[in-house]
Amino acid sequence: MTQRINYFQQSPELLKKFLELSHLLKDGAIEESTRDLVSIRASQINGCGFCLDMHVKEARIHGERELRLHHLATWRESTLFAPRERAALAWTEVLTKLPEHGVRDDIYERVRTQFSEKELSDLTFDVMVINGWNRANVAFKTVPGSSDKAFGLDKANLV
Repeated sequence: MTQRINYFQQSPELLKKFLELSHLLKDGAIEESTRDLVSIRASQINGCGFCLDMHVKEARIHGERELRLHHLATWRESTLFAPRERAALAWTEVLTKLPEHGVRDDIYERVRTQFSEKELSDLTFDVMVINGWNRANVAFKTVPGSSDKAFGLDKANLV
């Protein structure tokens, strides 16, 4: 795969602001392990190889178990995810693939039982941001693994 353009170089001020938002979420109400799962699941749905590669490596660095990563694509059938994680994954999926008539009330209510209003708001921003990154990296065919050293992802020891 050949990258189309380097949007980092072409839009540095916009990139800077988007990175700021991404970094703010790290101090948000959603725990790192759940943010990792959300980023991986959205990237799977969107077919973003760059982001999938990056977030799997980050999750491994953060201590995520390999088997859970393998089960993530079929999380509904897996017994490895807690109710809060399942709610986050359901919310990720519905916001990533927005239904024609919006988010159904039953989905919202199910997710709301696991998250406070602040947490649900922050989770929504997490989903928004990863979908934004996915769209840019898919559009410009950013090569998976091409920024490993710059982002410290070589520490994941995955090749």
